[in-house]
Amino acid sequence: MAHLASRRVRAVALPVGLALTASLGFLPATTASAAPAPAVSQDGPKLSYVVNTEGSHKTVEQVEKAITKAGGTIVVSYDQIGVIVVHSQNPAFAATIRKVRGVESAGATRTNPIVPQSTTDVGAAAQPLTAAEAAGAAEGATASQDPLEPLQWDLPAMKADRSHAITLGSRNVTAAVIDTGVDDTHPDLAPNFDAAASANCVSGAPDTTPGSWRPAAGESDHGTHVAGTIAAAKNGIGVTGVAPGVKVAGIKVATSDGFFYTEAVVCGFVWAAEHGVDVTNNSYYTDPWLYNCKNDPDQGALVEALGRATRYAEGKGVVNVAAAGNSAEDLAAESIEDSTSPNDTVTEDRVIDPRTCLDIPSMLPGVVTVSATGAKGLKASYSNYGYGVVDVAAPGGDSTIYQKPEAPATSGLILSTLPGGKYGYKAGTSMATPHVVGVVALIESKHPHASPAAVKALLALEADATACGAPYDIDSDGTVDAVCKGGKAYNGFYGAGNVDALDAVRY
Repeated sequence: MAHLASRRVRAVALPVGLALTASLGFLPATTASAAPAPAVSQDGPKLSYVVNTEGSHKTVEQVEKAITKAGGTIVVSYDQIGVIVVHSQNPAFAATIRKVRGVESAGATRTNPIVPQSTTDVGAAAQPLTAAEAAGAAEGATASQDPLEPLQWDLPAMKADRSHAITLGSRNVTAAVIDTGVDDTHPDLAPNFDAAASANCVSGAPDTTPGSWRPAAGESDHGTHVAGTIAAAKNGIGVTGVAPGVKVAGIKVATSDGFFYTEAVVCGFVWAAEHGVDVTNNSYYTDPWLYNCKNDPDQGALVEALGRATRYAEGKGVVNVAAAGNSAEDLAAESIEDSTSPNDTVTEDRVIDPRTCLDIPSMLPGVVTVSATGAKGLKASYSNYGYGVVDVAAPGGDSTIYQKPEAPATSGLILSTLPGGKYGYKAGTSMATPHVVGVVALIESKHPHASPAAVKALLALEADATACGAPYDIDSDGTVDAVCKGGKAYNGFYGAGNVDALDAVRY
């Protein structure tokens, strides 16, 4: 069975033939003019690097001097985690700086030079909601539902509709969408938007210019769709989020042409950690490598930098949740074929060991990894899985041919908000992840003093244990499409089970 795996973001493009209807802590940049021009080669492509330091503040200062001497320009230095973001055109920069005392690792965050960005869409565009669907839903909506809620089969699938009768969540909880940007002017998002916790981190340093966190014209609708699933207000308009009473922030980390580079993602986690965020949504993989191998000097440095950032955020009380991916791969297999990396220049075929080559941030320690289910509660056809990798599952949508929802819902995909006050459908582990983030936000609303470890334990304990079931032949062609390992209490398809919003607010 063939699958079209999305690049970068984790919303999936399903085959047409499947008939879809649907600034504290941040140090200012050190500019090149602040120091004499380095006597090193500058005839290479301009690349971005992360330099991971060890030791004291004094060590960082010494490393910063060595960076300038090696032909690097410091963009920002995150002393909190010992990560420095650097630009350089010295082809030997990484090799040179790795030899400096106090440097643990250093690597290029991309294989393509830093160039002016074009404005192109990222991943699969949303399937627009039709006027007929909207009218039919509004006519059938009950007094307690928003007009489009009858089309949201995902809410009753995780008992979120029943949880709303108890609580919508606390205004003291903020969920941050680290993504392609969030349109905070959307009428379903504006009531809950937290501008103080929002920023644009694309350069690797935070930009807090009002509106900088929004997607520009022609850019991806991905982040806005994710935000609506988490916290679209229950306000008599459009759709309803899993936790419609909590706040949502936007931290933009994707370039205009759709790349999520390490320096931007590091900035996103550090920003969230220092601006009152309680839970982050990460529905992407960090470019340009689908899997980052620790024994590669560049890729290993990216794993280290992001690992430091996620650990720092968790140390500040943040729960980090990430999508497992849409390649229908077993992330616990002995080997995986990767023919998509690096995705910003020329890809190469390689076979990786997922024990040492990680999909980041989803496979980093401490991060909650989410697989996707469809309207029938089965693993979505595209969803990655893996015993010991997946923590929980949640609705992400699937082809209506594979998993058709019950009426009045008309699409097997996930309906949510789109830029410009619109609504539309998407599917992917990208869409499953915000359902989990919404449940985490409800747990944090119920238990405001719980540590991230305690919140993650409650998330797993309150999930509905789901057995592997019959051999997984999602397209009924007589061939098993994926093998689920484990028992009902925990397995590679569903982890500890499908998240349960009702139990999150009851216990």
